[in-house]
Amino acid sequence: MHDVHPYLADRGIDRKAQRWHLAFKPYRGYNMPHDITWGGYGSDGCKQAERAMVDPFIARRTMVREQIEARGVKDPRILSAMLEIPRHKFVDEYLKYKAYDDAPLTIGYGQTISQPYMVALMTEALKPEAENKVLEIGTGSGYQAAILSRLCGSVYTVERLGVLAARARKVLDELGIFNVHIRIGDGTRGYAKDAPYDRIIVTAGAPHVPEALVEQLAPGGILVIPVGDQYLQDLKRITKKNGQTITESMGGCRFVKLIGENGWSE
Repeated sequence: MHDVHPYLADRGIDRKAQRWHLAFKPYRGYNMPHDITWGGYGSDGCKQAERAMVDPFIARRTMVREQIEARGVKDPRILSAMLEIPRHKFVDEYLKYKAYDDAPLTIGYGQTISQPYMVALMTEALKPEAENKVLEIGTGSGYQAAILSRLCGSVYTVERLGVLAARARKVLDELGIFNVHIRIGDGTRGYAKDAPYDRIIVTAGAPHVPEALVEQLAPGGILVIPVGDQYLQDLKRITKKNGQTITESMGGCRFVKLIGENGWSE
């Protein structure tokens, strides 16, 4: 069997994706291009691609072992949550074959689903506990909220784009995750209605720490947020203790912009 299909190559689909297609229907694919394509190139191609994918559990196990645990994230609860939650459910069909790669992926509208390691690192930095009420700023795909749902009592997550909020809600419902509450609004203002929060996590890069988030953090609470310019940020962990805040640097990172009244302008 050929390694590269000319029809797919002409459309810019990389070799890894091509092998995924051809492993499923190599002969019909060669003779009937409409029957092997996906991601907008054919009616049943997305379903074929998903069926042809390596077993998702095996892919997740490899992701957890090689990308997360090997880099120092050791909390067994976080590793278990990362192993349980199917990341491929939170990405578009044409990107499912990359769902467990060591990289962020686009989810449209200028937004991304974060690199798996970054999700694990930020979750570990948050020090989540079972009884915690968590506020997430930037729902995006819903993947980070899904991970937190397995570690905390309740998750409130704010998304400024209604289309992404609706998509995330649909996936979370399909997975039976009902302790995540999605709100549409300006996340740089937090979500005062259900404050205070034991933990707050921000999944976009901010020019500074929004004061509203610090105000909505409960005593003893922890805020994890990337802060910096539009191209590179420092991941900060802020702990509220005795009426004051203690800030720690967790290392460099790169996120999309946190847009809003107390963040970046569009």
